[in-house]
Amino acid sequence: MEKQDIQVEMVTSWPLDEIVDLYKVGGWWKDEYDPEGVDLLIKGSFAFAIAVDRKSGTAVGMGRAISDGVSDAYIQDVAVREDLRKLGIGSMIINALVAHLKKHGIGWIGLIAEQGSRPFYEKIGFNNFDGEPMLYKGETNNKE
Repeated sequence: MEKQDIQVEMVTSWPLDEIVDLYKVGGWWKDEYDPEGVDLLIKGSFAFAIAVDRKSGTAVGMGRAISDGVSDAYIQDVAVREDLRKLGIGSMIINALVAHLKKHGIGWIGLIAEQGSRPFYEKIGFNNFDGEPMLYKGETNNKE
């Protein structure tokens, strides 16, 4: 397969098994997750991009953007099948998401890169910012 055999589409649904497989490729799928939740995940995203093999019609990569639809967006869950990496498919997905966000007037676009993936994102225009990514690890306190 070559890069010209791939097209990137923004979707509102996709066969769940193909998305689950891509989440597994990314290392983000846990056995206890319910595949039925993937449909809500796609619909709840501002944009969900699928890299599709034109010949088979199957998903070979994905990425999504979470946004308020007005000013800010975060790109996450970018994954490409391992056997198809280094063909530029990941860049195609990111570029399609960025273009979609810009088309909707969203100018602040961030992401948190996986360890070792910084060079990939820097090549397509992402750089450090003055903030510091943080992850909530505590318990929720619902008392007022």
